[in-house]
Amino acid sequence: MPRPRTRILPFLMLLAVTACISVGCRRRVDTLCPTPAQVGYHTRDLIDVAAQKEQDDLTPPNQLLAIAERLRKERQENLEKIAKQEGKTQTKGKERSVLCLSGGGAHGAYTVGILSGWTERGDRPEFDVVTGISTGALIAPFAFLGPKYDHVPRTMYTNTRADQIYRSKPLSFIFGEAIADNSPFAARLASVLTPEVMSDLADAYRAGRRCYVGTTENEGKRFVVWDLTAIAARGCPDDRQLIHKILMGSASPPGIFPSSKIEVMIDGVCHTERHVDGGVSLEVFFRPPYVKPEDQSNVALRDLAGVKVYIVLAGKLYADPEVIQPRGFTQASKSVSTLIYAQTRGDVQRLYTQCVLTGMEFHLNAIPEAYVTPISSAEIDPVGMTQIFEEGRRVIQSKDPWRKTPPGFEANETPLARQGTILTHIPRGPQFPIKGPDTRLIQPRAGAFVPTPSPAEPGKKE
Repeated sequence: MPRPRTRILPFLMLLAVTACISVGCRRRVDTLCPTPAQVGYHTRDLIDVAAQKEQDDLTPPNQLLAIAERLRKERQENLEKIAKQEGKTQTKGKERSVLCLSGGGAHGAYTVGILSGWTERGDRPEFDVVTGISTGALIAPFAFLGPKYDHVPRTMYTNTRADQIYRSKPLSFIFGEAIADNSPFAARLASVLTPEVMSDLADAYRAGRRCYVGTTENEGKRFVVWDLTAIAARGCPDDRQLIHKILMGSASPPGIFPSSKIEVMIDGVCHTERHVDGGVSLEVFFRPPYVKPEDQSNVALRDLAGVKVYIVLAGKLYADPEVIQPRGFTQASKSVSTLIYAQTRGDVQRLYTQCVLTGMEFHLNAIPEAYVTPISSAEIDPVGMTQIFEEGRRVIQSKDPWRKTPPGFEANETPLARQGTILTHIPRGPQFPIKGPDTRLIQPRAGAFVPTPSPAEPGKKE
């Protein structure tokens, strides 16, 4: 057999030759004409008019919403029939609400701003269920416990420096588990998980309310949902430490921060699971309100119709356009970012479908498309995070902060359809600067944005 070095050498030579060729080709291609982003065009607004019209005529968003409303009505009628056949008098319980918090790194400051502004507005509900992933997991227990704890996430997301979160260890990427040590943040998180927090979580559990956090078991590659309230109510000496490990795991991107080691007993034998960022599996998830076993025969109490589902995304629905340097690593990393945005939209669309099928009320809030975020989700900068926090406060206190349609249902979100390469610039959404190289902002191409009619709300006539 040939020695490994002999086999690797031709491969390395091929890579070198390919890199040289790609550099030469890149220069020739780049000199032909600029990319749309380089001159301020949003690809969203570059339209093949005939192809776009044909697509939108075949699949109009209003038609999809009408189908959703029809399914909702049919479901309610069937429920009433079943109740009548059973001859039972069904009583509705109190109004129930579920809050679902997404991942998003430093952009979690937006979620915290939403919650603080909601408290100031005076109509923030006491949530029956709160779910959280990644940065949303860190916020979830304090959002669940109500305005009494608003100060905790606000301080975490507006008054924290990078050195209070992690210490870089570049060589650890080669010789260790992660490129950063997040022990500074572990200590900070432990300081806010006070005995009072644990007691309040336990009281909420006994009252029938639930707080769930999602992690990914790294080796098994499976999503795991942890009931923080049930853990807090167990009365075990390690309850606080376990919740700490769960939250650290959910907010630890693999390779960036070390996994959280959680010991489990399998058939009486101790094993160690490695839990990492829940966002590896999902960006947002839902759990229904708790119903006591003795009440589960009551169709009305068990039914989800009327449950208000609030989804807060610590990010935008669609990634911002930007000029991408033609380098392999850069292009690969940006593609991963695009994939995460697509996964988030898919998770939200699935939740919307669940709301339609069960009769729940769908409410969605995300960072506005036109808002230029001052920092990336990976930057820990108190100034930028405070600005994002204030944007969340502004949005929730606006006249209509909640979107009732899922991603892809608004007129400017339909897929781009093309039958060729002759395009027309038709602004279909807010015009805002495009990120260029070296943090430079490219002003949007001239053209007034003419708002297209949004789909009619379900149950309303146009």
